[in-house]
Amino acid sequence: MTETVPAAPGTTASRTRRLHVVGGAILPLLILGVWQWISTSGLVPVSMLPSPAMVLSAAVDLTERGLYGQYIAISSQRVLLGFAFGAAIGLALGAVVGLSKLANILLAPTFGGIRAVPSLAWVPLLILWFGIGEESKIILIAIGAFFPVYTIVGSALRHVDAHLLEAGRAFGLHGIRLFTTVQLPAVVPSAVSALRLALAQSWLFLVAAELIASSMGLGFLLLDSGQNGRIDRIFLAIISLALLGKLTDSVLGVFEKWAIAKWA
Repeated sequence: MTETVPAAPGTTASRTRRLHVVGGAILPLLILGVWQWISTSGLVPVSMLPSPAMVLSAAVDLTERGLYGQYIAISSQRVLLGFAFGAAIGLALGAVVGLSKLANILLAPTFGGIRAVPSLAWVPLLILWFGIGEESKIILIAIGAFFPVYTIVGSALRHVDAHLLEAGRAFGLHGIRLFTTVQLPAVVPSAVSALRLALAQSWLFLVAAELIASSMGLGFLLLDSGQNGRIDRIFLAIISLALLGKLTDSVLGVFEKWAIAKWA
């Protein structure tokens, strides 16, 4: 009778990763194929739907002129700075609101109303207060990053299992020790999910931020191309934003696995 040798854990994990990569590539490749067919079949004029080759040519042209890399670098810098500030403040205030009933009563209604303000509504106010420099752009992105983190972290802390808290207090844990030992591990998955949502929101707010007298960046490329009728560059800007958003989300996904393994 032969004995079955179980697969090594590393082998299983490797297969799972390959499956995710292959499975995740199916839909983009399908979209690319359909896009290529429609744009070259004459069903839709190229003035409305450029071919993938035209978009690639636009990327090459901007790269040769030294602009494409600059646009990506400047937009990425704005997003990461805005995300860092907004997420940090969101974590702090979310923790305060989640841990203090008084703070929740005082702050939650006001922040709930401010959260409903559209991103473009902040633009004229930020221009008046901070001018048309980088500060107003980064602050707008920070506003976009703040609310997902503040809302989710505050809610997660308010809904930590009461039995866990009672057990922690029974072991003599109070204050900071109770927070770091019981409450923080309980909300780590929610907090990291909030950070991923905030990062996505930061990319969404980038285009609104680059409405503020920008002459560089992917948001500027998108708006400038729309004004000049360069639909190939419009597609290039949209695809670039999508790829950068996915790349940064994947980095946070790696951090999420590490944080959950360490803290949760």
